[in-house]
Amino acid sequence: MATLRNLSRRFGHYCPINHLVPRLNPPPRPRAAFPFSLSSRAMVGITDRGEDLSKYDEEQVRLMEERCILVDRLDRPQGYATKKQCHLLKNIMTGSYLHRAFSVFLFDGEGRLLLQQRSREKITFPEYWTNTCCSHPLEGPVEEAGTNGVIKAAVRKLEHELGITGMKASKFQYLTRIHYMAPSDDTWAEHEVDYILFYHDDEGELPIKPVPNEVMNHKWVSQDELRHWLQVPDQAFTPWFKLICEKFLFSWWNKDRASLMSEKEQSTIYDLVDKDWWAKVVRDGGQKI
Repeated sequence: MATLRNLSRRFGHYCPINHLVPRLNPPPRPRAAFPFSLSSRAMVGITDRGEDLSKYDEEQVRLMEERCILVDRLDRPQGYATKKQCHLLKNIMTGSYLHRAFSVFLFDGEGRLLLQQRSREKITFPEYWTNTCCSHPLEGPVEEAGTNGVIKAAVRKLEHELGITGMKASKFQYLTRIHYMAPSDDTWAEHEVDYILFYHDDEGELPIKPVPNEVMNHKWVSQDELRHWLQVPDQAFTPWFKLICEKFLFSWWNKDRASLMSEKEQSTIYDLVDKDWWAKVVRDGGQKI
């Protein structure tokens, strides 16, 4: 029987969402994001095994208690929930727990992009290759403060995952946001409004000392190297990274740095959720993927 794991290779259309959408209700049952609801039949094929975290790495389990910022599809804060609650597939399939996230793309003076391979201790997408750093701003006035808060969260996580210190908030470039959803397996998934951040280390001054519990490998790649790598069959890349590559990354990579940021792009949230596909998953309970 096919499992929801196969969904991690499925990606959808995109279009800017500049129309009004219903506002989420406050936690503990924030509703939004989907034009459908989860039936009891849809629970077939979705497991609860991830709720017992005893088999996972102790540090990664501790991080699951961090509190993410819940948002609606216009990125308006709606409250908070733990990282665990936000990433359980059974929660996401109810249309709940959309939360704020970020993806950092760090470039060196030669224009190469730093990729990381997530550690095997990770609970979601272990051993997948992805962009430089991906994580979440957390509850609290510092990281809840819009784009500035997201950048502060990025500085924190780049040190936590890659040992990078000395990053300057003023050098981050916020490009746009994407709304996407993707399962990691039949227990865990992602459902995020993801801020895309660029950072250029032209002088090569930033130290890179990956933390093994977070990152098992890293690699600098050129555009051509990444294009080729993405075409290699059965390579494990995170779904958000593949979406960003397919829709945006290479056009951004070729742009003059001064023209990267535009007010229109920064105010847009690109909807990359394949709603027809997910509606089918809900109807079929994950049985015919």
